[in-house]
Amino acid sequence: MPTRGTSRRPAARERATPRRPEGGQTLTFHAVDETRWVDFARLFERRGGPSYCWCMVWRAQGEEARRAGRVERKAAMRKRVKQGTPIGLLGYLGDEPVAWCSLAPRDTYRKGLGGLDAPEDAPGSVWSLTCLFIAREARGQGMTRQLIEAAIAHARKEGAKVLEAYPVDPESPSYRFMGFVGSYEALGFQAVGREGSRRHVYRYALGPKRRTRKVASPP
Repeated sequence: MPTRGTSRRPAARERATPRRPEGGQTLTFHAVDETRWVDFARLFERRGGPSYCWCMVWRAQGEEARRAGRVERKAAMRKRVKQGTPIGLLGYLGDEPVAWCSLAPRDTYRKGLGGLDAPEDAPGSVWSLTCLFIAREARGQGMTRQLIEAAIAHARKEGAKVLEAYPVDPESPSYRFMGFVGSYEALGFQAVGREGSRRHVYRYALGPKRRTRKVASPP
């Protein structure tokens, strides 16, 4: 059954076309694993980085939630990486990590995240894109779009059937790291309800990436 405040409307069909802003720079993306931990920590611990939470807010459960200091949260995230649990993607400009999105199977997050519980959702088929972060000096170059596009591609590659996100309206005073509704709508995500008073629930139906048919040039 859908969660409170959600509907059964189907997820949007894929219609996203990668675009880059004029003069913008293209990121390369890597899933965070043991080999990327140093880069991940460097991005989070830089000035303005989200080292106060380590993207554990929607993951911490039980004792982890009760021990919620920076050191404990970092250690909890480190443990997940060592165990091979998916946590998200790093975006690089050259060799420098400048962007991050928290991306993982929805069942690796705690229940408070919410979302749509549709009867057709098989266990593990829904992935969640929960948070976005871009280093200050790299903002304003269309990188939010690149992060979301990379999340779509990675979740599809990992076998997910649906990508779910929980953005807010631009004027929202909180949850802003979860992104704004306009960024997701522009890429074809469809609103399926709300979670609480501020977060919307958006879905994107994943499937094999369609190939562009080439048209032969005239002789």
